[in-house]
Amino acid sequence: MSRVKAVLDGVLRAICVTLFALLVVLVTWQVFTRLVLDNPNVWTEEAAKNVFIWLSLIGISIATGEKADVVMDFLVRKLPVAGQRVTESLAYLATIAFVLVVMVWGGWHQASMAWGQTHPVLPLTAGQLYLAVPVAGVLMGLYLLYHLARTLMPSWVGIPDIDPEEEVEV
Repeated sequence: MSRVKAVLDGVLRAICVTLFALLVVLVTWQVFTRLVLDNPNVWTEEAAKNVFIWLSLIGISIATGEKADVVMDFLVRKLPVAGQRVTESLAYLATIAFVLVVMVWGGWHQASMAWGQTHPVLPLTAGQLYLAVPVAGVLMGLYLLYHLARTLMPSWVGIPDIDPEEEVEV
């Protein structure tokens, strides 16, 4: 599972770098055409907005994979190790439920309802642009399942248990 996660991490990072570069190009072109040519392109603003949404949601998925989310664990750290595992598992299960219901199911429902709506400026439908939510939901769900498995069965995932207090040399 660790190798699959490493490959997924690399692919998502490459996608984010590409989307960020595209966002920079789109915004630069929009500023140039607006301020220098005095003839702004309408499509660049819409494209930049949608690229930003995809970039943000895929970036959140990467952050979930790296456990870079905001955690207030000062109370959890006072529990015994078994209590910490139970608490962490419950948190993962609650987050997985949210991701599956709201992002995957709700996002897919929204995208399918808007699939036939043509975008006034871009050559895509609104449903295609809304796919960012269920795609990010699936990615986050995979990462959360990975972390849940690591919490419950660290040897099965192939990663040794790491003490969060222990410093790791890079």
